[in-house]
Amino acid sequence: MNQTLPERASAVVIGGGVTGTSVAWHLAKLGWTDVVLLERRQFASGTSWHAAGLIGTSRPSDTHAELCAYTRNLLSEIEEETGQSTGFRQVGSVTIAHSRDRFAELKRLADSYNAFGYGRMEVITAEEVGHFHPLVRTDDLLGGTWLEIDGMASPVDVVNAYVKGARGRGVQCFENVKVTGIRSAGGRVTGVETTAGSIACDYVVCAAGLWSRRLGRLAGVTIPLHACEHYYAHTEKLDDLPPDLPVLRDQDKCAYYREDAGSLLVGAFEPAARPVRDDAIPEDFCFDQLPGHMEDQLMPVLADAMERVPLLQEVGWRSFFCGPESFTHDDQFHVGEAPELGNFYVACGLNSVGIVTSGGIGKVCAEWMDKGHAPMDLTANDLRRVFAFQGTQAYIEDRVSETLGLLYARHYPYRQYASSRDVRHSPVHERLAARGACFGEAGGWERPNWFAPEGVEPRYEYRFGRQNWFEHSAAEHRAAREGVALFDQSSFAKYVVKGRDSCAALQRICSNDIDIEPGRLVYTHWLNERGGIEAELTVTRIGENEFFVVSGAGATRRDLAWLERNIDPEAHAVAVDVSAQWAVLGVMGPKSRALVAQLTGEDLSAGALPFGAVREVEIGAALGRVARVSYVGELGFELYVPADQARHAFDRVMEAGEGCGLRLAGMHALDSCRIEKKFVHFGHDVADVDTPVEAGMRWVCRMDKAVPFIGRDAIARQLDSGRPPPRRLLQLLLERPEPLLFGHEPMLHDGESVGYLTSGNYGHTLGGGVGLGYARNEDGVDRDWVAAGKWEVLVEGERVPARASLGALYDPKGLRARS
Repeated sequence: MNQTLPERASAVVIGGGVTGTSVAWHLAKLGWTDVVLLERRQFASGTSWHAAGLIGTSRPSDTHAELCAYTRNLLSEIEEETGQSTGFRQVGSVTIAHSRDRFAELKRLADSYNAFGYGRMEVITAEEVGHFHPLVRTDDLLGGTWLEIDGMASPVDVVNAYVKGARGRGVQCFENVKVTGIRSAGGRVTGVETTAGSIACDYVVCAAGLWSRRLGRLAGVTIPLHACEHYYAHTEKLDDLPPDLPVLRDQDKCAYYREDAGSLLVGAFEPAARPVRDDAIPEDFCFDQLPGHMEDQLMPVLADAMERVPLLQEVGWRSFFCGPESFTHDDQFHVGEAPELGNFYVACGLNSVGIVTSGGIGKVCAEWMDKGHAPMDLTANDLRRVFAFQGTQAYIEDRVSETLGLLYARHYPYRQYASSRDVRHSPVHERLAARGACFGEAGGWERPNWFAPEGVEPRYEYRFGRQNWFEHSAAEHRAAREGVALFDQSSFAKYVVKGRDSCAALQRICSNDIDIEPGRLVYTHWLNERGGIEAELTVTRIGENEFFVVSGAGATRRDLAWLERNIDPEAHAVAVDVSAQWAVLGVMGPKSRALVAQLTGEDLSAGALPFGAVREVEIGAALGRVARVSYVGELGFELYVPADQARHAFDRVMEAGEGCGLRLAGMHALDSCRIEKKFVHFGHDVADVDTPVEAGMRWVCRMDKAVPFIGRDAIARQLDSGRPPPRRLLQLLLERPEPLLFGHEPMLHDGESVGYLTSGNYGHTLGGGVGLGYARNEDGVDRDWVAAGKWEVLVEGERVPARASLGALYDPKGLRARS
């Protein structure tokens, strides 16, 4: 069939599955009049057609819960607009628990989800499980949850509704057109090449599902996702099967169940998945399936299913299905503009929740393109979070064999990936491993999270209570508070910005004043035009035209993209990633000055090296820098050493520390210390929807500096409003020492939910669980309102009394962190 493509379009959406068709419809709804949708074969013929169609709206993330709730409501709206049924039926969902840890997780999920306000999840007894789902064996259950608003839809019908709606709004939709190339110029997309001709365009959206990684390569964009085999089975027709049977999830046994046209469908998320390489998927794949490995992957799940639902022992099986679905390296979908190529957007990698997320991801992707920025906090899904190595075949293929199963695994706090490890090492990695380090992974970096004492295996034993490392990390915390501790912080992202215009460029990007004397550093934010925080970091002036920027381990590509797009192309200034060139050894605690002074032979008194000062030092034969700065809230020094000299410097630090009780400490202790001091963590406590005023950090904005910073006007409007902001970041300390906080727990003020924790940990000095979170009050959040209320935090359904504060509850006498 001959098809005539338009010569030009405002946007080309690649992929005719449930995500791409949703993006196209939402762009048209926003008023984009010349959008083109391209599908390589037939609409819904890749992954969408064989999805289970579950509309489950509960999520531990406010953002994701909102996207799912939006999709659920959209299904009715688009039916009304198009006359095309989506097959949505509200039947509710039951999730069961037959282990204490699963029940604890479900209770925490119910607490968080209910605080978001999109629905009501009920924690129910085993007897009530049987009431809602009469087919389930309940004698060994502890209980479960019930969510009335959940249901299921027909995936093909949902896609057809999006297509019909898009066409009705002017989108040109084409089937059997394969994209073969992406054109670009000047760092921006300019068009696409296809088997039916070329189209010039201003925007491209990659929504190509399991083919997205391949398509990204055509554009020079890293999109870490990979197909895996996904399984389900259908029973024969069952005459007495209720059509309104709720969806059932038995996550501990890797299974979900739903009624499907008179049959019972049983699907699997087995713990060790089978990746499917691109070359194993036929080029003409269209409404097809894979041969799979039924005996190894599906049959064990079905055997357990027959125990949970005894009816399955008495019926026949009509079909066994295996099809490809794409999964990402971190079980988070990808959305947003690619850092490598301007106006190239992605919306893919839905990790088997594509139907229920389709409306939400289509909406935010379209609005992002329309407004030029993310319409909500999408930090966890922003493509700028990924690194190039995560798109390699070896890395992503190994990782997705784990991430598929993690969807139904117990989501323990501090859980570490087991796959695709040992990719990025600190120069002192082996030194730390020999001393009992138990490593976690962040941005590919192997980082010591805690240290096992002699005779203890450095291995996690996960649970929702105190884990096996709790007391070991507590000792590390106390060393940083009372003595001296050494942290390997080499995973910091580090950039050099240099050139004769570097100061002017950074003055515009940084909220704080960075036009300082060489040998000084400042903490600063990078803000967007709305005043939202795009980065929080330190900037050190090395010379007149050279600056050293230090940021978080996972922020590298995000930060560099922000610099590239906000430094004037005509300016004589360049930013270079030097993260791998420098090791960072953090020496923290009241005894740190004595240790570092002995180590370097330098006068490090407060007068000679005040807070924020940086100078070159000798560490044995290594030449490096010492910075007077701390992320633990105590006196501290960061030693920056060239990577090739780091082992030598580490050995010298350890030797100098022998006489003062130096203790190695990990990331868990660092986080425990920082949260006691109310130091924020980017991506959790602050992001691009939060302003410094709301975060209680207005001091980081120098409103009077000669070069106005990006976002200054937005901050000025907040400061000039004459009233306290209706949303502020608080610190909460539980008044009982037993409960643990991990983040997302609801905050209650006089019994009413006013927000939830953005991060949580145990404060070993404060003696209880500590969390940070934004409280909301229409009349303003100020000290009087905070002090007047009764505060509680909801932990596994229990209201735990708490103390709330706008400032840090831990504040050592004399402010020795700055002494």
